[in-house]
Amino acid sequence: MLAEALRHPGYEVLPFKGAEEEVVEHVPRHIGLTVTASPAKGIWPTVELAERLSGHGFEVSPHLSARLIRDRTELAEILARLREAGVKSAFVVAGDVEEPAGEFEGAGALLDVMSEIGHPFEKVGITGYPESHPIISDEATIQAMYDKTPHADYIISQICFDPKVISDWARWVKRRGVELPVRVGMPGVVNRQKLMRISATIGLGESARFLLKQRNWLIKMFMPGGYSPNRLVLGLKQSLADPESNIEGFHIYTFNDVEKTEAWRREMLKRVENT
Repeated sequence: MLAEALRHPGYEVLPFKGAEEEVVEHVPRHIGLTVTASPAKGIWPTVELAERLSGHGFEVSPHLSARLIRDRTELAEILARLREAGVKSAFVVAGDVEEPAGEFEGAGALLDVMSEIGHPFEKVGITGYPESHPIISDEATIQAMYDKTPHADYIISQICFDPKVISDWARWVKRRGVELPVRVGMPGVVNRQKLMRISATIGLGESARFLLKQRNWLIKMFMPGGYSPNRLVLGLKQSLADPESNIEGFHIYTFNDVEKTEAWRREMLKRVENT
């Protein structure tokens, strides 16, 4: 199960300059892509990069950030563009910004309207939080996830560095009656200087900003040796084979260091296959 998860992870990329070229050069077509949304840039760079990557033959899931979309008219235009581009999956998030651009306060409201007006997606993902959200209460995030499940096909967890916490949370989600498969969110091989430079100059998407608010992450980034994804991946080996957890794979936040992340994935897969 671990080897299979490493063969077919998802990579998340940011809609910044050079992202398309990096992905096309370094990422195999069998790896699914998610394009995050930047509050500073708005929703349209996400849509446009998703269109271009789909044109290169990738399966792409753009972040549809509710608080970045003005109204039903703009949502309908986004959905029409993605349908035309052959995009068949989306990841629906609230969009962690203080003031909504328009009528959508959160992901639940956006999902309701998407279902009402119709959308082209065969799969829709929602967010789960193994650890506390920096802004929203645990009770609210749990209830929100439960309420959104009728519209969703899978859950992507926000980043947590503790395999036991992730595994316990995933089992609890299933015991509550949420049968959706879980893709574990984790950073890839991230250059700390690059990440901090991006965060200081450009508005990041929900995943990146969530990550930067976590004291745990910052400590790990600046300890000697920094962060490595190996411990987390190996720590989840048993959970991937546990039917009570519904964990099906990895969602890797690349922060556009796709070449290093892909090199790590290949090396880690080789290591697992040879043990």
